[in-house]
Amino acid sequence: MNQKKNFDLAHKPFKKVLIANRGEIAVRIIRACRDINLSPLAVYSSADLNSRHVALADEAYCIGNGPSNESYLNIDNILKAAKELGAEAIHPGFGFLSENADFANAVIASGLIWIGPSPYAIHTMGDKTVAKTKVIEAGVPCCPGKNEPLKDIKELKDTAKKIGYPLILKAAAGGGGRGMRVVRSDDELSQSFILCQKEALNYFGNSNIFCEKYIENPRHIEFQILADSHGNTVHLFERDCTIQRRHQKLIEEAPSSYINEETRKKMGEIAVRAAKSVGYVNAGTVEFILESPTKFYFMEMNTRIQVEHPVTEMITGVDLLQMQLKIAMGEKIPFEQKDLSIRGWSFEARINSEDPYNNFRPDPGVIEEVEFPAGPGVRVDSHIYSGYKIPEYYDSMIAKLIIHGTSRIDAINKLNRALNEFHIEGIQTTIPYHQALLENSHFREGNYTTKFVEENSHLLDEIEKNREDITAHEACAIAIKIIENKTHGEVRSQTLIEKQDPWKSAFRIESTRR
Repeated sequence: MNQKKNFDLAHKPFKKVLIANRGEIAVRIIRACRDINLSPLAVYSSADLNSRHVALADEAYCIGNGPSNESYLNIDNILKAAKELGAEAIHPGFGFLSENADFANAVIASGLIWIGPSPYAIHTMGDKTVAKTKVIEAGVPCCPGKNEPLKDIKELKDTAKKIGYPLILKAAAGGGGRGMRVVRSDDELSQSFILCQKEALNYFGNSNIFCEKYIENPRHIEFQILADSHGNTVHLFERDCTIQRRHQKLIEEAPSSYINEETRKKMGEIAVRAAKSVGYVNAGTVEFILESPTKFYFMEMNTRIQVEHPVTEMITGVDLLQMQLKIAMGEKIPFEQKDLSIRGWSFEARINSEDPYNNFRPDPGVIEEVEFPAGPGVRVDSHIYSGYKIPEYYDSMIAKLIIHGTSRIDAINKLNRALNEFHIEGIQTTIPYHQALLENSHFREGNYTTKFVEENSHLLDEIEKNREDITAHEACAIAIKIIENKTHGEVRSQTLIEKQDPWKSAFRIESTRR
């Protein structure tokens, strides 16, 4: 790959922006474009013809069939769309090709503006071993371990003797929890090494792995970065992303209740240092793993806008998508670090089309009816609507519920109210899980680690029990109603009752009791 430094990355005004993405983030970028009088252009797969982002864009172009490799991961098709629609710039959103240095290079080579960091920064931070070596040179603390790809099992054994157990093996090109294995003894080393290499090759096309100390009960906190082409870099404070299931974030909050102001300042300064180590320009996120409220290590840098960016917008008042566009046009960041402050508290709950009482099984289908919550400090980012059919090919996230309150407890209470008002018919969603989570005392007190979900599997048990109880209760109610109708000579249709999801009904009923 021809890795270009950020000074080779053009930053100049443009008018027409192609959004190389779909769904919620595409809608979000379209709105950001309109707010600063830019023309948004959409691409879509045949499965996304009726997605909201297609209707909202000025123009849209079909880039292939439903599967991602035939559409949203097809560089040639996206560049063809950009040419046909007369685009001047491309915004990759998150996921898909957003952290693909080859795609960024192809966009630049086509004479288009890349709305993101340089291919060099993407490539450097995308390889975990290269990234760690780079940031260590800049004085950024990293977890003890072997920061270069392991050559063989012998080297792994030597490293294990130095750092001790437990340790964790990671794919150098990995992410999303794939290509990772925890090792707790010498007996597990050989097999774990072989399996981790295979997983790394299968998932990422790169068998390189490295190892580091495994933190048993960590917190996961990340810092939002903005950098312009004029040498200005700031952080917009932290987001706590500790609540995860299989390394996938479920709920995020900003700020974090886990760290104090002194640690916050120190982490923010180090995050800026990490970004500057690769000449970073545009929006990015530096992720840390915390062993204690004052001891933290660099994990990785995400060279794109994050799913959870709205919580940062809520506590700072900065529109991160607008800033991405303006930075790509060559504008300076209009504020300094001293101008930024934290205002209130924010949560984001990811609403996925998954069945929480069936091991979070994906549940694509037709949304028969949807009603979004509203009110002061309540925001919903989504692309769905009543009658929308969820394609089976993509990520299950269909909406993000974002809350802003004056304090953490105020934000939690507001989130609870908004979840009770969030009404979706036709599919199962993770709304019930979030509602159960908010009732947990450890979560409400901010006392949790990344193992919270697996250690609190009883939340799912309670969901299943409530669902069974409600189903039995409604079955009795239906039977009684049928008997009553027959008594009066009326046999009425039970269609509405049959369509109603009992778990959602229960939460709406319960919410009226509080």
